[in-house]
Amino acid sequence: MNTLTKSFRELLRYPSAVLGLLTISFLLVVSAYALITIPYSEATRLWRGGEDVWYQNPKYAAPAWMNFFSSVKKPVSFAVNSKDGSMTKTVEAGAQNTSTITITHSFDYQYDEFPQELILYLNGTYQDKLPFASVALITPSGDRIRIGDFAVDREQTFRISQDEKLMKRLKTDDILLALFTEPKSESTTPVKGVYQLEILATTFEANSDLNVEFVMHGTLYGAAGTDQYRRDLMRPLLWGTPIALAFGLLAAVGTSLMTMIIAAVGSWYGGWLDELIQRITEINLVLPFLAILIMVGTFYSRSIWVILGVTILLSIFSGSIKSYRAVFMQSKVSPYIEAARAYGTTDRRIIFSYLIPRMIPLLIPALVSSVPSYVFLEASLAVLGLGDPVLPTWGKVIENAFTEGALYRGLYYWVLEPAALLMLTGLGFAMLGFALDRIYNPRLRDV
Repeated sequence: MNTLTKSFRELLRYPSAVLGLLTISFLLVVSAYALITIPYSEATRLWRGGEDVWYQNPKYAAPAWMNFFSSVKKPVSFAVNSKDGSMTKTVEAGAQNTSTITITHSFDYQYDEFPQELILYLNGTYQDKLPFASVALITPSGDRIRIGDFAVDREQTFRISQDEKLMKRLKTDDILLALFTEPKSESTTPVKGVYQLEILATTFEANSDLNVEFVMHGTLYGAAGTDQYRRDLMRPLLWGTPIALAFGLLAAVGTSLMTMIIAAVGSWYGGWLDELIQRITEINLVLPFLAILIMVGTFYSRSIWVILGVTILLSIFSGSIKSYRAVFMQSKVSPYIEAARAYGTTDRRIIFSYLIPRMIPLLIPALVSSVPSYVFLEASLAVLGLGDPVLPTWGKVIENAFTEGALYRGLYYWVLEPAALLMLTGLGFAMLGFALDRIYNPRLRDV
């Protein structure tokens, strides 16, 4: 415990180590937040969901924070619902089991462009007689524009900009332009101010009801934007963090420990066992590592756990075995090893209690520094189309962006957000690994 405390205090002397620890701590907090707030089943459902799950979101919407860096303010998407109280709803009972329902929502429109779409999702509750609704939009100048009058079924979608009756009433092919500009005005910019959507409904039966969900599709959405399937990119960015860290840490720990144990066993026993390990290592060094993983993903399975297992198997017999073997061969003839053998210590105890602990100072920095390479490996396979189709990962986000031509469309956020997280992960572990190497390697203390 004292040794660990001393090492940690010495680690804090290096600014790179502090920055690396802060970066890794941030990634761990994000991972914990994702795992707690978005269960695995929910994360996979959202990632594989279509229009029925993401209907509230616009397609190809940039993050809302982009308005801070532009003089032209673009509309930010939102969705409100009369069920959760985000829309004001009042009910007045009338004669003969009738009732009048008033649902309103006011929104401050301070944007320089028009929205993509205004959509009403209406849900009627009745037995025989359908509720009847009248929809109107009240502009900042006080003008009342009648949107439509219709009977409401149990589930009904009303897309305002596509309603042919409204086009004829407003005498225009661009309904949104007519709704957000002054009447008879030639202006092509929306009028800023507070708009109010008003739905007046009448029900004709006892226990009959009406609820409305109002969705405005803007050109911006959320903190991370959306993709071609309307998916909120914040979800795969959050859930991609624990997946990337789990893959990188498991691969690094499994590879490092197995490599060290195999090198120690071969060095201690020598003979044909050591020769076999060295020949396997030399053959493995000339094998095309990435090509084998591509073949596994193409012809066998793209499961991230299968890829992880193959990665560990191919990485065990790496060049590190020869480095470890050189150190173990020197330790093998040390006086304390001869003393241990003299009083009858078993081979197993010598390997795991005397030889392997000598490698810990070399193992820890190498293990930490190797984590980013495995994180990048998983992302690279996903970019090549060989990522796990079930899990939302950073690599899958980049792969979808390339498939949809995000860079050619100017949707740079789609690529930059996961790429920034990958770079942050690599930077954090690299800085911590470099600081640990300086602590455990006396030759680097003054570097």
